[in-house]
Amino acid sequence: MMDWNGYRDQLLARVGDFAKLSPDTIRGLQAMDGAGAKTGHLDAKTRELIALAVGVTTRCDGCIAVHTQAAVKHGASREEIAEALGVAIALNAGAAVTYSARVLDAHAALSNL
Repeated sequence: MMDWNGYRDQLLARVGDFAKLSPDTIRGLQAMDGAGAKTGHLDAKTRELIALAVGVTTRCDGCIAVHTQAAVKHGASREEIAEALGVAIALNAGAAVTYSARVLDAHAALSNL
């Protein structure tokens, strides 16, 4: 398994390097990241649980490293994280079913050539 603390630290250092090269890009990302918090409709823990589920579905190790720490900081339990991950797993399975239907549709259209 990974050294998640070391990985997160290395990643954030590289992001810092990128921020020096393209500060507006990072400011834009930070603005998007903070925009949801301004509405106040979801609490920080819920936003972090969603971020973890999305991080899993997009296969983003950096997202996992950063947002797991933030979820724990905001009081997310191991069980709450597991439930959010269950949603991510179900969504990935659902997406595979949806794209399987597309394959069958493509087959029907292309086999009549």
